[in-house]
Amino acid sequence: MALKGRAFHGPLALLPLLLVLFPLPLLRRQLSDPSAGSSPRLVPKNGTLTLSRNYVVRFLEYRKAEDHLAYLDENLGSLDGWRWIERRNPAASFPTDFGVLEIEDSHRMALIEELERLGRVKDVFVDSSYSRSLFAEENSNDGTFLECKKRPGKIFTSMSFEEEEDRAYSPVSNASICWKRKLLMQRSQVTSLFGADRLWARGFTGAKVKMAIFDTGIRANHPHFRNIKERTNWTNEDTLNDNLGHGTFVAGVIAGEDAECLGFAPDTEIYAFRVFTDAQVSYTSWFLDAFNYAIATNMDVLNLSIGGPDYLDLPFVEKVWELTANNIIMVSAIGNDGPLYGTLNNPADQSDVIGVGGIDYNDHIASFSSRGMSTWEIPHGYGRVKPDVVAYGREIMGSKISTGCKSLSGTSVASPVVAGVVCLLVSVIPEKNRKDLLTPASMKQALVEGATKLSGPNMYEQGAGRLNLWEAYEILKSYQPRASIFPCVLDYTDCPYSWPFCRQPLYAGAMPVIFNATILNGMGVIGYVESPPIWQPFDEVGNLLSIYFTYSDVIWPWTGHLALHMQIKEEGAEFSGLIEGNVTLKINSPPSRGEKSPRSSTCVLYLKLKVVPTPPRSKRVLWDQFHNIKYPPGYIPRDSLDVRNDILDWHGDHLHTNFHIMYNMLRDAGYYVETLGSPLTCFDARRYGTLLLVDLEDEFFREEIEKLRDDVIIGGLGLVVFAEWYNVDSMVKMRFFDDNTRSWWTPVTGGANIPALNELLTPFGIAFGDKILNGDFSINGEQSHYASGTDIVKFPGGGYVHSFEFQDNSESGATQNILQTSGMTKLSSILGLVEIGRGRIAVYGDSNCLDSSHMVTNCYWLLRKMLDFTNKNVKDPVLFADSAKTKVPLHEDGGRLPSRRTDVNFSSYSAVVGKDLICHHDSRFEVWGTKGYVQLIGRNRKLPGYPTIDLGSDLNITMKGSNRRSDDVTIQIDGGNNSGAVGRNKFHNSVDFLGLLNRDEVDIPMLMASQWVVPLFVAVTGLLLCLSWRMRQKRRRRRRGPGSGRISNLV
Repeated sequence: MALKGRAFHGPLALLPLLLVLFPLPLLRRQLSDPSAGSSPRLVPKNGTLTLSRNYVVRFLEYRKAEDHLAYLDENLGSLDGWRWIERRNPAASFPTDFGVLEIEDSHRMALIEELERLGRVKDVFVDSSYSRSLFAEENSNDGTFLECKKRPGKIFTSMSFEEEEDRAYSPVSNASICWKRKLLMQRSQVTSLFGADRLWARGFTGAKVKMAIFDTGIRANHPHFRNIKERTNWTNEDTLNDNLGHGTFVAGVIAGEDAECLGFAPDTEIYAFRVFTDAQVSYTSWFLDAFNYAIATNMDVLNLSIGGPDYLDLPFVEKVWELTANNIIMVSAIGNDGPLYGTLNNPADQSDVIGVGGIDYNDHIASFSSRGMSTWEIPHGYGRVKPDVVAYGREIMGSKISTGCKSLSGTSVASPVVAGVVCLLVSVIPEKNRKDLLTPASMKQALVEGATKLSGPNMYEQGAGRLNLWEAYEILKSYQPRASIFPCVLDYTDCPYSWPFCRQPLYAGAMPVIFNATILNGMGVIGYVESPPIWQPFDEVGNLLSIYFTYSDVIWPWTGHLALHMQIKEEGAEFSGLIEGNVTLKINSPPSRGEKSPRSSTCVLYLKLKVVPTPPRSKRVLWDQFHNIKYPPGYIPRDSLDVRNDILDWHGDHLHTNFHIMYNMLRDAGYYVETLGSPLTCFDARRYGTLLLVDLEDEFFREEIEKLRDDVIIGGLGLVVFAEWYNVDSMVKMRFFDDNTRSWWTPVTGGANIPALNELLTPFGIAFGDKILNGDFSINGEQSHYASGTDIVKFPGGGYVHSFEFQDNSESGATQNILQTSGMTKLSSILGLVEIGRGRIAVYGDSNCLDSSHMVTNCYWLLRKMLDFTNKNVKDPVLFADSAKTKVPLHEDGGRLPSRRTDVNFSSYSAVVGKDLICHHDSRFEVWGTKGYVQLIGRNRKLPGYPTIDLGSDLNITMKGSNRRSDDVTIQIDGGNNSGAVGRNKFHNSVDFLGLLNRDEVDIPMLMASQWVVPLFVAVTGLLLCLSWRMRQKRRRRRRGPGSGRISNLV
């Protein structure tokens, strides 16, 4: 009988048979309870077995579960293949906004399509699992929590026992740090380090504060807790007890009363939500039910020590919004993926959640603590500052499962430290006034405004700084509802805190610098921006700064964003100095209870910006951010296949996340580096020495390919490309079944999108292959490691190509956990440098040596030499040795050009495929909303431009005995908006007919220099005119000749 419309909650009778007949991966989860939301299950149907899985169906309104079921029964009619899952948990007695359906895979598409047509249905999502792996590794009688893989979904923010680690090193901001000596000296209570005893002495101990701990549960009558109010189980296991120790430890840090491991708020009422099984597995539906119950029972504070990279998990993310909108203060660990940047975990990266990072007792950022910025906003915007605050998270004492204390480390520890402080602070406010004064926004205001800024870390490492309990208490004592901006200061002279802004000053002609601040609205859950923000400079010089604002019109729940897009006006091209002033923003909120008029507050953001004269073209580099694709939403694989514990490329691929060390190196080398989050048509190439393309996964618009060809060959733009592996066979072998989404995951692309890069490079006669190369090599004594890079299979003659012996792993393939390493070494080309037209190009097949995520050895030295060549025409004698010069074009024998995958709907992940070409808010103000600086061949398209400064003194070309202007362009100024239209050389079509720009490949040794085009055209035209004149003269002589003869004969 088909699955249809009935509740089901019995075991599967055929389980023993299934274990024999079917592969183990299909039965990885317990099959006894469908509410577990397991991976595809085999269910009996008409004597056969059918795959099915669970889906969360979200409704637009709260109703009793039986009402939702009746609605689906009525509207799905006679459709087979679905079953309503009855959820037996404490939330069952309350109205709900979702249901869980078990749907057979054979009916999945039709049923989901029909469900989403229903008027009361919001959407349908897979009931994702949240899990983490646990290695049963004992150390001093404490289990070590280690994360095995970074997979989709949520995971525990792992805790680790690290007493054996004496020393750690962070390449970001801290030097070598010794832990052990300090730990032995300072085993004092974490509560005393924050001064909790000062509030205890005043009678504040967390009384009548309802604390929800979402974790692995807690045991009844635990001797460390005096006020366990309720224990609830949301899993498919029949127990309320904590058998792992995670939940008990977290509760102990918050509210323990044992003298050896005191908690911050011992009188806090503990509500233990057991949302993880003993196997450390949970599901979206369990969390949604538990969140709904927390809302229904009016929790005050909620601690969540889980996280994951998937901020597009909408059922989870939106339920967190709803939770905080109901005035529940959520505290969450920022993640243990440090010291890497761009590794914030969700939900701690949400602006309405208090995200907590970890520090050690020396006030250094803990090596394990994840760093910002948030990556939601990339590529068109800029990330927010996270974490919000940091707290001690190394070797913190907490409660064991039954009795006694232990010490653990991690942001899972730092999070309950802050949650305990929050409970203590909530108890400061009289109970009758709490819900009016204390909100997620007001509590965050108190914490970030009272925090102590640390001297070493930057804002994306420490947020506002170290938690300061007493200062937060002083703020809350006299708090009046208001709105504010966090951070409230952007100071270019405050380094390293204001990194990366303090590393590079502003200057005229640059891409906008974007600073993304958070609006905190303590006046109400909803607020409105009354009028656009205003820039108020302190003096006349401040008028050189032009700011465009993008911001949240509606601020909900409690928070919004304010992004500043800052440019220096053209008249400031020679200015050097500081610009200071305030950005003001007025926020309104509806009146609170008993009030008649709306609440209003003015927020202030102080700016102190450093400005320098516009640097010459030879010092400017533009980074292409637009063509990077990261997880989420798809399986974007890691770049190095040797890395087995992090299969996703999820760090943002931004100059200020996983490429931040490279960014610092470029600044130290004197280069000015800007970011482009829009298509390549949205920048004026005349202003830049080099376009830097690193690890790009997206496709390219045709207009981008044609413009870049012109920019390099005619405009003299330099081009540096760092590619990555791409092999379809290996991608297929990397396919794995993901328990979180319960579906098969196959890489959307390789480490880079080589087919797209090859199309971009076709006009220059350059192409990468499909090898996956590994090995070590040396150039002039510089040892380097090639980590899953690709090879160069086509390169124009006259260039310089470097080849080395490597092992090709592409034939042995890759699996989800391991890449086989058998194979023969072979000489492969990996580095090429060439002059083409007026431009210069350098390509390299591996980007891992620039990416701080999984770097083995860096190749910053190579990047500097490549930029010296493309920007300044400085040729390193080793890279440009005669032995590396190619006299004829390179065509690698047997070198296959990688082909695109045909089984992937790339438009789901791409910003190009199926999208319109448009310049976004990260580009120059003048081209916002247009297609940018592009004029297609054969079309008369007028597009915005802007007045240019004189670039003639610093050209990106090598001039020999010529007084010609560098660019044959004309600028027409539009007096209305001070922007111009850039017109191409009138001989552009002549260049095109010679085949130098539109050919598919360039196999000739060198392209014809564009300065010869005009003389050649004039010469050809003169020759044709001369031949035409001579032909006309001959015709005239022929016509005169016979006539004269006849006249002579007559005479």
